Amino acid sequence: MVGLRERKKQRTRQALVEAALKLFDEKGYEETTLAEIAAAADVSTRTFFSYFAGKEDVIFGDLKGWLDAAIAEWAVLAPDESPADLLLRMIDESHERLAVHNEVTAKDAALLTRLVMSEPALQAKALHLLFDSQLTLARGLHEAYAGELDLIDAAAAVGAVVGAAKLAAFASLDGDPSPEEVRRAARRAAELAASGLRTLGRQPS
Repeated sequence: MVGLRERKKQRTRQALVEAALKLFDEKGYEETTLAEIAAAADVSTRTFFSYFAGKEDVIFGDLKGWLDAAIAEWAVLAPDESPADLLLRMIDESHERLAVHNEVTAKDAALLTRLVMSEPALQAKALHLLFDSQLTLARGLHEAYAGELDLIDAAAAVGAVVGAAKLAAFASLDGDPSPEEVRRAARRAAELAASGLRTLGRQPS
């Protein structure tokens, strides 16, 4: 159970995210200041920095923390869990985490996507994070299946499953979907990609 202190922190973080996205939409990303975001969320600029290092972090979140947590869990594999199964488990767990820390609605996710696609600085950051995060996951998958899966196969598996899930999630944002509809689209795409990877590594019983 999440304690009162943690719930208050989650509410403050969500208020900052919502305030930032609203200002980015109204004023533009570059024109919005950190002080304005903090004021709109009714907190101090110092409090803003307790949650985010800057405006980019509001957009992209704590990706490194999520990657570290996901890979740490790969140290313990379920019996006969294949690389494809492991990647699907990771996607399911990331969706569960989002359900608990639901900072961005589907509508805001569509706005966030538009911002990333229209702001050159955010485009560059997103491209860097895409390659860096998938390479990190590929190395983690390779280590989880040491002796069974080389780095190239691990990279192909991550690119197929994670790439499919991300693209399907973005594609599903057309038409104001619910968060559950976005999750279903990502999971379906991940399953389709994973179905062609069952020959990698361990085989399910």
